[in-house]
Amino acid sequence: MAITRQVHIIIDKLTRSIENAISGDSFKTEVLTLTSQDIKIIKKEDWLFDWKTEAKNKSKIIYKLVIADNPKIIQGLVSIQDKGDHIYMHLIESSKFNRGPKKVYLGVPGNLVAFACKFSFDKGYQGVISFESKTKLITRYQKTLGAIVLFGNVMAIDSKASWKLIRQYFL
Repeated sequence: MAITRQVHIIIDKLTRSIENAISGDSFKTEVLTLTSQDIKIIKKEDWLFDWKTEAKNKSKIIYKLVIADNPKIIQGLVSIQDKGDHIYMHLIESSKFNRGPKKVYLGVPGNLVAFACKFSFDKGYQGVISFESKTKLITRYQKTLGAIVLFGNVMAIDSKASWKLIRQYFL
């Protein structure tokens, strides 16, 4: 029996990179493949999802968002899968210190979604990504990401919306 996971991250703000929630200072970011060394230091209590188990699935690739000058501290994670004609986003999560009203940085989820869109363009899929959303967040994803409902809770970001996110974060 397949376990269905729904994307349920709040897109707090679309920024140019990530932005300190108090000072407004912006920090250049990088998205890197999560390494086996990273997996060893991930503490289960700092994350809502079990990223160690997620990393065992060889059909998925996990990427980490880091500040360019500080690559050891993971700001957020995204798990994606190449479906042959688009990219499927299985999981996305901000680190514990980037969640809730006292978060350190804004823009982490948007940055990771924009990366998935860029990855899709790089693969020749015209930026198309899909994911399954929690019902209560569908409208929010439509407004913030330009996502569309395909059926039920399954959503997609098409080329136009994808390009807008890529321009926001990567150009």
